[in-house]
Amino acid sequence: MSTKSSTKRINSGISGLRRFSVAPMMDWTDRHYRYLARLLSRHTYLYTEMVTTGAIIHGDRNRFLDFNAEEHPIAVQLGGSNPDELKECAKICEDWGYDEINLNVGCPSDRVQNNMIGACLMGYPERVAECVAAMCSAVSIPVTVKHRIGIDDQDSEEFLLNFVRTVKAAGCSTFIIHARKAILKGLSPKENREIPPLIYPRAYLIKQTFPELEIIINGGIKTMDESESHLQEVDGVMIGREAYQRPWMLADVDHRLFHCPPPSFSATDIGYQFLEYIERNYQNGVAVWHMARHALGLFHGQKGGKQFRRYLSENAIKRTASPTVFRDALDIVSSYKQSNSLNTASEAV
Repeated sequence: MSTKSSTKRINSGISGLRRFSVAPMMDWTDRHYRYLARLLSRHTYLYTEMVTTGAIIHGDRNRFLDFNAEEHPIAVQLGGSNPDELKECAKICEDWGYDEINLNVGCPSDRVQNNMIGACLMGYPERVAECVAAMCSAVSIPVTVKHRIGIDDQDSEEFLLNFVRTVKAAGCSTFIIHARKAILKGLSPKENREIPPLIYPRAYLIKQTFPELEIIINGGIKTMDESESHLQEVDGVMIGREAYQRPWMLADVDHRLFHCPPPSFSATDIGYQFLEYIERNYQNGVAVWHMARHALGLFHGQKGGKQFRRYLSENAIKRTASPTVFRDALDIVSSYKQSNSLNTASEAV
């Protein structure tokens, strides 16, 4: 469903809304995962998968842009390099109800490079600035940029400073910095997330040089402790794979970073709430696996977590799977937890 008419707009500037966010990740951060994430944390800022301008202009917009009203605040990440097309798509996305437009200047895959999308754009800061200016002229919501600290041999501090300075002049006040450079030839996207070294001080340098900007740091961050450490230097932290593979970590975000009470719910509670979501969408024709796969890591490190994951992996993927499969998986976890409680009580006696 779209929320075209009822969106609460978010003001630009350093507001703290992006103090903690989940990174846009292809095939992972779809609307089903984002709904699960919102059950776990009210304040985590959410991003869509990257959507290309071509997909929006020529494709099925409902498929690419629809989201659940509960997901706010939510940003759409666009992939493109044509200012006119980005301007058109930014306006479409604002009307669709999104709270922010984010431009992808960080993806290193060959496929997007061939279309002048992603990290290769760092080599053309004036083009990025032109794109940002075009989008800013069309919308009233923030336009932000997610980028690397450099590409290939263009990885000096001065290169990064010049990139940010140029794009800032076009109207961007929020930069999300993946603190690795991208190697555009010879490394896969996966290798580009692991091989180039993390240089967090480069992101810190941008904040020190441009204190008026909102600087979000991304790359290799796995814990709340690490997040709090980075927040001594920058305005926000963005976590990717860890927040997807261990979604329960999001349950600590509101308490640790937004001064809310400790969570009063368990992972099992969240599981049953997500089951209700699965049941509703299943009635509308959504396959169980398309939703359930995002919860595979919900009980990571907890009693029954491996059995939950195994049962879902083996059964939810079947074409005949119904929401009952997810309920059965939750019952497996509950039985392990109940068994553990009985054993603990027996030992106490």
